[in-house]
Amino acid sequence: MDSGAIRRRLALGLAVLTASGLLAVAAPGEAQAAATALCPGRKVRTLPFSTGTVLVYKRGGYVCAVTLTKKPGTKRTMSVSVQARGNRPVVDAGKYAHHAGPVTVHAGRRCVWLKGQVGRGKFSSGWILC
Repeated sequence: MDSGAIRRRLALGLAVLTASGLLAVAAPGEAQAAATALCPGRKVRTLPFSTGTVLVYKRGGYVCAVTLTKKPGTKRTMSVSVQARGNRPVVDAGKYAHHAGPVTVHAGRRCVWLKGQVGRGKFSSGWILC
């Protein structure tokens, strides 16, 4: 085997190792990227709590929310809820490995109340985005 072939094989091996290393580093951000793909609009709030985070997006008069777990992969009880003032809450609850939601309500210019839960950790916002 000539030195050019050896260099090409070493370069290919190094490229594969670099790509796999980059994928391993990028994996923790997948949940955040997935939430962006699930809810349209711009992110207006990040509401962290002990076991997760509620991400809130707004587009036009609509509010969308997703609850993300801090430890993805294991199925656990999760929920997300959005309630526009004067209406009933829209809820997604169950056993999920990564996120609960998205849930969307038409709030117009009304305040909304957000709730999120992952395992025993809970979050409740009170009336916000008024």
